[in-house]
Amino acid sequence: MVQKSQYLRPEAVVEHIDITGYPDIAPLVEAMGRMSFQARNLYRAAQIYERMLQDERCTVILCLAGSLVSAGLRRVVVEAIRCRMVDVIVSTGAIVVDQDFFEALGFRHYQGTARVDDDELRELMIDRIYDTFIDEEELRVCDHTIAEIAEQLEPGVYSSREFIIALGQYLTERGLGEDSIVRTAYEHGVPIFVPAFSDCSAGFGLVLHQHRHPERHVAIDSVKDFRELTYLKVQAGETGLVMVGGGVPKNFAQDVVVAADVLGIPVPMHKYALQITVADERDGGLSGSTLREASSWGKVANTDEQMVFCEATIALPLIVGYVYHRGIWRSRAQRRWNQLFASAGSPMENLPQSAAQG
Repeated sequence: MVQKSQYLRPEAVVEHIDITGYPDIAPLVEAMGRMSFQARNLYRAAQIYERMLQDERCTVILCLAGSLVSAGLRRVVVEAIRCRMVDVIVSTGAIVVDQDFFEALGFRHYQGTARVDDDELRELMIDRIYDTFIDEEELRVCDHTIAEIAEQLEPGVYSSREFIIALGQYLTERGLGEDSIVRTAYEHGVPIFVPAFSDCSAGFGLVLHQHRHPERHVAIDSVKDFRELTYLKVQAGETGLVMVGGGVPKNFAQDVVVAADVLGIPVPMHKYALQITVADERDGGLSGSTLREASSWGKVANTDEQMVFCEATIALPLIVGYVYHRGIWRSRAQRRWNQLFASAGSPMENLPQSAAQG
């Protein structure tokens, strides 16, 4: 009989690529700029990212979608936070909870194969993400930990950003997840927004929590997320987007320009934008829609924008590694945008009076 340990082998643990462990990635990316097709697009995207960091007025928003931490990209994001190359994160719940928080609890993802008997995996409680395996029993621990954290909070309505701060505090107090995205963002004051928070292990944990406490419980308000990120955009003014994948995080971050306008507070379009995606624009779907298309909606300026049609495990380490090794980040100020929401009262008090009354 096949055992779970035959699939989840210690020597097959997914290792996270370390962009700091190489002498210099920049010359390779610069050489790609003298090529054609997506190599040249990737170099131009790296240049745009560097310009965001050189612009002292620009707040950098990193949007994450897809199975990134399970694929070995966690340290790329963590180094970007530590090196002040990211000021705000908008992500799917799977990346933040099912993958990053999951690993912070001490669990791991395993290299596997797509050529496998999925019925057998189901019987063994092993979940598959293409060629990567996860222990479903360990994911259940993650679900229950989310419920445990919810039960330590005062009942009420929270934004996902507020709840993820509680996740970061949980890890810090227990000495867990030193190299996790959640803990690193918590320690550096970088807000993480997950607009579809229930669509992951967090959802399972909160369902369990609310089932236990139907009258007084914690709830996540996605509109509060939208409102908070809109306030942040108003305060930040100039912004740049680094988008990995598409979906909800991409649209959520882009839409705050329009939301501010609805409030009667005109703000500039996102000045810089780059997107790594393998989606196609021809079906009209959001994930593959070009940044020039977003300009027609008044969301993204079409001067410093670049699409990179490439798989994220290839493109992201090269782009972030290029900017890291170029070293512009060393003189860049840390924003710590979580402080915007930490003071007594609402950030609404800092908005123009006409908008506050509107």
